[in-house]
Amino acid sequence: MIKLTVLYGHPDDPEAFEDYYANNHMPLVAKIPNMQRFESGRVATPDGGEPPYHRLAELWFEDASVMQESLDSPEGRDATGDLPNFATGGATIMVSQVAGLDG
Repeated sequence: MIKLTVLYGHPDDPEAFEDYYANNHMPLVAKIPNMQRFESGRVATPDGGEPPYHRLAELWFEDASVMQESLDSPEGRDATGDLPNFATGGATIMVSQVAGLDG
């Protein structure tokens, strides 16, 4: 499995970010083909301090080639092209090979 992680920096207006994210961006993400799993959440720290990011999202795909095909699709381009519309704190994108405790 391949996981694409998006780390959203702190936006200029957190309420506007959350509204746009839920009502505009998430419907675009939901249309990305061949995505096997999606998770997103607000970021916090164990001690209640200021977290390094506002929100994170994880998109899971069967493998790297499927991920690339999915992101290159019209739906994938719509979702990635939407980031500048709301991610005023920036977005860091990482890709990782997922391994469980058994390897």
